[in-house]
Amino acid sequence: MSSFSDLPLCSELLRSLQSLGHDTMTPVQAQALPALLAGRDLLAQAPTGSGKTIAFALGLLQRLDARLVRPQALVLCPTRELADQVAKVTRRLASAIPNLKVLMLTGGVPLAPQLASLRKDSHVIVGTPGRVQEMLRRKVLHLGHLRTLVLDEADRMLDMGFEEPIREIVGRTPATRQTLLFSATWPEPMRAVGRDLLRDPLEVAVGDEAEPPAIRQLFCEVEPARKTAVLAALLREYRPESGVVFCNTRRDVDDLAEALPKAGIDALALHGDVDQRDRDEVLVRFANRSCRVLVASDVAARGLDINELAAVINYELPPDPDIYLHRIGRTARAGRTGIALSLVAAREMPRALALEARQGAPLAWTPLPQDAGRGPPLPATMVTLRLDAGRADRMRPGDILGALTGEAGLDAEAVGKIDVFPTRCYVAIRRTDAARALDRLRAGRIKGRNVRVTRL
Repeated sequence: MSSFSDLPLCSELLRSLQSLGHDTMTPVQAQALPALLAGRDLLAQAPTGSGKTIAFALGLLQRLDARLVRPQALVLCPTRELADQVAKVTRRLASAIPNLKVLMLTGGVPLAPQLASLRKDSHVIVGTPGRVQEMLRRKVLHLGHLRTLVLDEADRMLDMGFEEPIREIVGRTPATRQTLLFSATWPEPMRAVGRDLLRDPLEVAVGDEAEPPAIRQLFCEVEPARKTAVLAALLREYRPESGVVFCNTRRDVDDLAEALPKAGIDALALHGDVDQRDRDEVLVRFANRSCRVLVASDVAARGLDINELAAVINYELPPDPDIYLHRIGRTARAGRTGIALSLVAAREMPRALALEARQGAPLAWTPLPQDAGRGPPLPATMVTLRLDAGRADRMRPGDILGALTGEAGLDAEAVGKIDVFPTRCYVAIRRTDAARALDRLRAGRIKGRNVRVTRL
């Protein structure tokens, strides 16, 4: 089977797939979905970008009884960002199912709104292990009707110390549940968890190729003290429209995100200590092209859903070759090309040799850039404006676009992505038009009211 129409999916899910432009299945979907729809447990190795989210979302939605408003599916994710991505995909696929409710339960945000949402019950819960465990202990979340449990990126959850919460959560679910475990790598602790939690699972392995053909991988040997200057020179040389720089420590993330703007390169930081509102704004700005470079830790970058990521840069090689492959797999998606650059100090050479052995081919080393000093700036193409009004104020993207192209007098081409949150909106404006858009919006009205507008 290669088409979703070959599967025994309900008409609502088939309509949603058609409206989203999904017709042909990816390898992981083709291998996993027949077993998922038949009710089998699944142990799957699948990298980011393989289509695994659509696979398990279709499986859990097919098994739901929309008339029973109780948690019937639970998806556990390592980070808030990945949980948000999974929830969005699930909602889009469920758009044709009347009154189906998807609730996120993640840490780092106030508890009260989530408690209020739980009182109304939902069909699907997407959350992080710590917050789900807390809700179970408070006895405000009940999983007695659970039909499907999904552990997404299980290897990362174990790396982050979530094994105990996961086992406690599983202990609160019915023995008759279907369990789906997805992992990018196969460490033995993850396999042990799989043996304990799954019953006669189908095993699927997809996308284990060492070097995706569309990714150009280059390695650059550099002294540690020169890494920041060389990184800036490489970014100016290749000029990616969007790139992620991976660091192994939060301190390096912060230091780089502070140093790159001083070199004329738009950059923002993303790691576990960034609070939720700031994280939301960083991700919005990166996705709408008003931030050129995202400097991130591995954990914080989980769940990034950027389809046109042009470059991945390793400021330092990770200790595990599997992590390296997971990092670079974020570029060159959907048939596009991408570049992966790695800065390697002398002490990192054992890691480079381990990666070379894993790939079974010599690494491609490139000389240092000629100009590792200050060069031409690398600004983002867009600027983000924040409006202090959102869904709670019945604000819609069309209202903002109308204000910008009407009273503000901008061409529609000058307006980029518009994101609407409960209490605020973000709109990307072409950099050359940002000042005029800001002045006009501040002087005018949107939906007949004055709205506070801030340039980020």
